[in-house]
Amino acid sequence: MARDSEYILELLLDYGLVNEEQISQAKAESKSVDGSLDPVDLLQKLGYLKSEDLTAMLAQHYGMEIMDLKKYEIPDEVVQALTPDIVHHYNVVPVMRHGDMLTVAMSDPTDLETLDSIRYYLGRDVEAVVADPGQIKQLIDKYYPTAGAGGSVENLIETLGEESNDFLVETGADTSGGGTIGGAETVGEETAPVIKLVHMLIIEAYKAKASDIHLEPMEKRYRVRYRIDGALREVEGPPKFMQASFTSRVKIMSRLDITEKRIPQDGRIKMRVNDKDIDLRVSSIPTTHGESIVMRILDRASIQLDIPKLGFYADDLELVNGIINMPDGIFLVTGPTGSGKTTSLYAFLNTINTVSRKIITVEDPVEYQLDGINQVQVDRAIEMTFAAALRAMLRQAPNIIMVGEIRDLETAEIAINASLTGHLVFSTLHTNDAPGTIARLVDMGVKPFLVASSVRAVMAQRLVRRICKNCKKPYSPSKYEIQLLGMTQEYLDSHQFYKGTGCDKCGRTGYKGRVGIYEIFMVTEDLAKLIFRNEPSSTIREAARRNGMRSLRDDAIRKAEAGTTTLEEVIYTTLMDEN
Repeated sequence: MARDSEYILELLLDYGLVNEEQISQAKAESKSVDGSLDPVDLLQKLGYLKSEDLTAMLAQHYGMEIMDLKKYEIPDEVVQALTPDIVHHYNVVPVMRHGDMLTVAMSDPTDLETLDSIRYYLGRDVEAVVADPGQIKQLIDKYYPTAGAGGSVENLIETLGEESNDFLVETGADTSGGGTIGGAETVGEETAPVIKLVHMLIIEAYKAKASDIHLEPMEKRYRVRYRIDGALREVEGPPKFMQASFTSRVKIMSRLDITEKRIPQDGRIKMRVNDKDIDLRVSSIPTTHGESIVMRILDRASIQLDIPKLGFYADDLELVNGIINMPDGIFLVTGPTGSGKTTSLYAFLNTINTVSRKIITVEDPVEYQLDGINQVQVDRAIEMTFAAALRAMLRQAPNIIMVGEIRDLETAEIAINASLTGHLVFSTLHTNDAPGTIARLVDMGVKPFLVASSVRAVMAQRLVRRICKNCKKPYSPSKYEIQLLGMTQEYLDSHQFYKGTGCDKCGRTGYKGRVGIYEIFMVTEDLAKLIFRNEPSSTIREAARRNGMRSLRDDAIRKAEAGTTTLEEVIYTTLMDEN
């Protein structure tokens, strides 16, 4: 548990339960044993503070109910609400349940992290009551006698689901400890617990349609989170003592140097799950409490290569089809990391991929292999940079070129020259909006007249969460939403909005899946003149809006009006969008 000891000590002083001299003594003794003993616990051991007084003070301060658990009997269905590992790890005990609300007894109401973790684990609301820690321990010993540090790994594996045993896992790395190089392992046989646990966490993330897995070492625990539909959710992770072996297992699977713990490393894992091939891009970085690892899940079968399914309305779809069928010029897709830029580019290339066209891409890394397209992997170790690969590609006489990202002036100039010599060039940039891309290129050092003559269009994009169809209900926008979006009463009277109430199918979030929102900036003759004169981004944006360009927020609101997403998502995703 994460106790805010300093704050509790201040409260004890304010309530007059202890004095400054007693606190100083407790702190001094804590430091004498390297801070391993909590000063609040030491105050009790020294006889300065009674456990029941501490409990009463915390309950009074936080306005919470004190629950007497001396002779309390927990109903069977409530006992089963939490696993033994959760109960022992967080030192809480479930005491009652009302519908979807679970009430747990805890001794420290300042430990909000514990409540959040249990909410993530259960996918439901959790409230707390305050109880004496001794009484909590008695109930844990009575109702969860078999759990403990020794059995937590097997219980965790069981918690992750028996169905995982049916999955076949293939790795392209050394599987020492229970497998073969490049071979296959059946999870759930005689393999070591850490191997089973790593595989199962990955499998569960895949089944939950997570985009990445975060393994984060904290001071007293090892946190595991899945990113699902763009939002992080905490799941039960391995105990802290398994952190080193867990990290080593992942690094072995991704062919990283397990002896090197001081510098960042990148690797890749190839797996076969339920007859489907998935790749995981692995990134490791040293932190204060160990190596933090992020595994991005790349499911080849899930990539959307059909443009209409990306979320374009008919008018935007017509614009995009016109752009990707131009004979030359540059088409840039912009947005932050994880906004779906690569998926959009792959969908565009797949649409125009015909026998009569030669298409070459240069990427870092090649995330998905596209049939009929020549894909080049950047490798800086041998000086195969974007610029070097782009120069070589031009000698291959391609019709269409895709550059994974324009990162510097050299790459930008080669791409522009290619577009001016009859090639259609696709690429990405990291900018907040579409018109802002012009300023970004000029800031790189590209001459404004080259930008004006080569860039045909820029598309900014984001991803918003879709409302879960299973629990979708109409609702009235809040005053905050109405004010922030500038909605009139007339507008509200003529539109109906929706949101998800939360159900088992969406993990109680109200959302399931994501869809794109888009801002398409077409470089017309009038706008090209403004770019040529190096006018500021605000001027170019205003002119583009007058010419009919819809902003990201405009497109997001259209999707909210259609019941695809919520106004909450509109505001969160387009908070920085100029409206």
